[in-house]
Amino acid sequence: MLAEIDFLDVLRLTPLVAIDLIVKDSAGRVLLGRRRNRPARGTWFVPGGRILKDETLDAAFARIVDAELGVATLQRSVACFEGVFEHHYNDNFAAEPDISTHYIVLAYSLPLGSLRSSAPVGRFDQHSEYRWLTPAELLACDDVHENTKAYFR
Repeated sequence: MLAEIDFLDVLRLTPLVAIDLIVKDSAGRVLLGRRRNRPARGTWFVPGGRILKDETLDAAFARIVDAELGVATLQRSVACFEGVFEHHYNDNFAAEPDISTHYIVLAYSLPLGSLRSSAPVGRFDQHSEYRWLTPAELLACDDVHENTKAYFR
């Protein structure tokens, strides 16, 4: 892992690549978590995470599903690729002034049934709480982040 100062240089100079997980239950509702961390702290967002240097897409997908949802060994092949999105934030993880965050995001949707787990979905290190909303509900909700709403427009 990079030291914080080095990671800030990366943010200053390049975009990050991430995977977002659009998890849907049998009623078509979408799993959202209230973010604990910057950027977008306090807003409702789909789970997701950065792809690490030298990590394959398949390995990144499995790691992010485990880290964000608590489900190990889920293969990317069970998900549906929804497209490439851009997320721009005026903020960064360290709240350093004048350093924005730019993500290139690969969005994947997956049905809740594909998680094959009886455990509750979600972990609480990245999100303070979770809820399920229909696409219409999340589009109407002021504290759902615009970058999440973009997946449903």
